[in-house]
Amino acid sequence: MWRKAKVALGLNLCVFEPRTRDEEENLRSGTGRTSDASAVMAGASMASSGSGSDQGFLSLMPIASTPASSCLRLSKSGSRSYKKTCAICLESMKAGHGALFTGECSHAFHFNCIASNVKHGSCVCPICRAKWKEIPFLGPTYSDLPHVRARVNPANWPQDDSTITLLRRLPRTDLSNRQNPLASLLNISEPNVYDDDEPIGFLTEAPEHGLTSTIDVKAYPEYSAIPKMASEEVFSILIHLKAPCAVASPIACGNQNASLTTHQPSRAPIDLVTVLDISGSMAGTKLALLKRAMGFVIQNLGSSDRLSVVAFSSTARRLLPLRRMTESGRQLVLQAVNSLVSSGGTNIADGLRKGAKVIEERKEKNSVCSIILLSDGQDTYTVSSSSNGVNRPIPDYQSLVPSSIRGNAGHQIPVHAFGFGADHDSFSMHSISEISGGTFSFIESECAIQDAFAQCIGGLLSVVVQELIVQVECLHPDIHLAPIRSGSYANQVVDGMKGSISVGDLYADEERDFLVSVNVPPVTDEEIVLLKVGCSYRDPLSKEVVTLNSKDVIIQRPEAVSERAMSIEVDRERNRICAAETIAEARAAAERGALSEAVSILEARRVILSESMAGKSGDQLCVALNAELREMQERMESRQRYEESGRAYVLSGLSSHSWQRATARGNSTDSSSLLHSYQTPSMVDMLHRSQTLCPSPRHSRPTIRPARSFPSHPDPR
Repeated sequence: MWRKAKVALGLNLCVFEPRTRDEEENLRSGTGRTSDASAVMAGASMASSGSGSDQGFLSLMPIASTPASSCLRLSKSGSRSYKKTCAICLESMKAGHGALFTGECSHAFHFNCIASNVKHGSCVCPICRAKWKEIPFLGPTYSDLPHVRARVNPANWPQDDSTITLLRRLPRTDLSNRQNPLASLLNISEPNVYDDDEPIGFLTEAPEHGLTSTIDVKAYPEYSAIPKMASEEVFSILIHLKAPCAVASPIACGNQNASLTTHQPSRAPIDLVTVLDISGSMAGTKLALLKRAMGFVIQNLGSSDRLSVVAFSSTARRLLPLRRMTESGRQLVLQAVNSLVSSGGTNIADGLRKGAKVIEERKEKNSVCSIILLSDGQDTYTVSSSSNGVNRPIPDYQSLVPSSIRGNAGHQIPVHAFGFGADHDSFSMHSISEISGGTFSFIESECAIQDAFAQCIGGLLSVVVQELIVQVECLHPDIHLAPIRSGSYANQVVDGMKGSISVGDLYADEERDFLVSVNVPPVTDEEIVLLKVGCSYRDPLSKEVVTLNSKDVIIQRPEAVSERAMSIEVDRERNRICAAETIAEARAAAERGALSEAVSILEARRVILSESMAGKSGDQLCVALNAELREMQERMESRQRYEESGRAYVLSGLSSHSWQRATARGNSTDSSSLLHSYQTPSMVDMLHRSQTLCPSPRHSRPTIRPARSFPSHPDPR
């Protein structure tokens, strides 16, 4: 009866009514084919009597009502498709919420979403990348069509829909023209100067004093007491820093019930530029999961945050200027991201240049700024090689990072690089992040892209300290500073009496540890001040510079000491530094081809760890270090294993240690590795959101990171 009614309407509406179980069985047995065919032929006859010529996008194409055809499904509560989520807007497809479009590949979307996607130049399925012969678009209203007398509203058709939804057969030339997908993405030319960013948002109530707490600074000497006449050539002092937690402030939720409120951390807004690889190797599942991960990032940015997207293959293109992530801004960026098509080579340097250009030419600036770079290949356009005369040419990765984002320690723009899969160039990605002050993450499994992004933005969206500088000064004329080992953080020592460490930004609740060494001379006093420790930083909310009062590091000097007990905090940090140096040494051996030597180096460090004071006490950090070294040994068991994943895993570990910041490593961020020692509560929370949205067998509940916060001890003085 439905088919007869559809034919009697005189319109060839592309509508699919889900068949009953009996109809499906009849169709399989062949009894239902005649009626379907006759309905299709009748529809074609009615359509041909309308205009008689090809009207381009106004022509109504005869389409068979089969589940595999491109069609509109009526909102019917019994259909299982409405339990799905639209891959473009990430909203649920429920009954009564408008028509749906199902492609020839059987993937369904909201019609308005996919029509807008097509408008931006995409002619393939956003999920499986299947080529479509017919594409949807939003047509004119019924009153604009001369051969249609009145608007027809079938059952369950949304009554507030002002446009008729049509299908347009894609010309053959459009399918074959895939030389430059970025050129057809947006039919506009890029400006020479990127001065078209959306202005930054202003808080309704400007913060008067910024954070309510300051950085917590503690100092732990290696020994609390040394005999008066004894001396030490190398005496270590641990400087421990912990950033304040984010202040939660009640804000209205995005729903219609204004009485419901939630608590969002009071933080500085961010300017974020994502530089995404869409080369031919990203085709299929990789690109689909990247789009989903970008959707997660977009949905978790606030209305004061701004986002710009740069995509690169053989060349790079800025898809959108910096846009505030309001509701309209989110939809615009989602549509642009979902229009991406993979093709061409890999030009990482061009992508970074475009990303740096977006940052450099901003008229207005948010306090926090960063670049996220993802690639699964090797830059074959820019990297040059210079022979070192020993083994093999070493590419010049320095040329990949634009000078405008290197800056100095206080003003550089960090590039957080994500190497994806077994074929990416971990050398270049690690070098890019190291030079710019960012981190390098190794995403071994394509399923972990969203989790890796989630952990990263969990930190970026919680910056509470900027331009942090730690100062140390020797007060006694016979005490001098030794060179400071601070990982990748720049430091300097002046005349052996004063030193400083440029730390930069800290996330909420983030911790940093630095070992400073001095000599201890014999004295006659009962106590001695070894160092004065202070720090200064800028509050990103109030923009004020905060200077903390200096703290004296004092040890007792009795006539004799019955038992010298080493500080477990100092021993723990020394183990971490030595483990990082061992990893670098093992990596150098592996690059020479001496994998067995590399494994032996790691094994020797594991033995030393287990025999240390912290290791014997069951310290969690030592346990995590031991597990990390064992994992690296396994990934160095053969040359093939090392090339596929070992090198990237080791470089990601080195990045994590050098910056004391969490990175994604291996298959997911759930593994019980050292990265948990650097995770902050904000990272854990964002990671949990990602895993809650996309549950899968690989996900377990996120493990709370081993505590690096030191127990409350009496003041070491």
